[in-house]
Amino acid sequence: MKLSYYPGCSLHSTAAEYNMATEAVFASFGVELVELPEWNCCGATAGHSTDKFLALALPLRNLVIAEAEQQSELVLPCAACYNLIKGADHYCRQGTPEANDANEELKSIMGSSYNCTVNVTHPLEVIMKKEYVGKVSEMLKKPLSGLKLAPYYGCLLTRPTYVAFDDIEQPKAMDELMKLAGADVRRWSYKTDCCGGSLTVPRVDIVYEITKNLITAAQRAGADAVVTACPLCQMTLDTRQKEIDKPIPIFFFTELLGISFGHPEAKKWMKKHIVDPIPLLTSLSLV
Repeated sequence: MKLSYYPGCSLHSTAAEYNMATEAVFASFGVELVELPEWNCCGATAGHSTDKFLALALPLRNLVIAEAEQQSELVLPCAACYNLIKGADHYCRQGTPEANDANEELKSIMGSSYNCTVNVTHPLEVIMKKEYVGKVSEMLKKPLSGLKLAPYYGCLLTRPTYVAFDDIEQPKAMDELMKLAGADVRRWSYKTDCCGGSLTVPRVDIVYEITKNLITAAQRAGADAVVTACPLCQMTLDTRQKEIDKPIPIFFFTELLGISFGHPEAKKWMKKHIVDPIPLLTSLSLV
């Protein structure tokens, strides 16, 4: 089986390990992720905040390409990309004037517009479908036994409501998936708080404070590590722990799922992490 795949800018750069782990996990399920041809940046980092037209036109161009490729589903692992492209899809389905204008402009440039036939999904959403999540237990080779995790969804997978595929206030998909993989999932109250990633350049002092609060809360809950589904959250928390006495690793959920499946390349994914996760994983005989 093949699914259309939009890696976005992060998964070809700062979150390359997320890309490798996600492709490996889907391959374990017998799914090939086929990269969308000639995709463009969705504009999540700057475009959407500087120009309302670009906020719709940039993601819509990718949806037009997906339709031209006759793809009914587009998988987006970056929470920011998912949020923006899911939003553009939503506005087109609602027929808002801004979306209609952007669609007409794209038609004049590309020769076609977006006809709202693509289902925009996140890998976590896809894996939680019965045909995949039902196989997790039988696929385990190295259960994540003893690994105490704080699942962190961030703000982009649950806000606004039209992008959410889980409970808005208390999402549980990643919790359930990590439990199936054998981890000790800890309850905490910060799983949907913003990491402050958008302030990394202008107000790094605020980001350090947010990170300190989040990591301290995770440790207070008894977690040895945080697991996330967003490359911006992972990068922010992984790189801003200098004020933490005992920094903890920040994993992508597909990295840990890949480890539990016994993927031979899993150790290589850890090389890009700033807080080295190898000592923790080695202590639990996971690598």
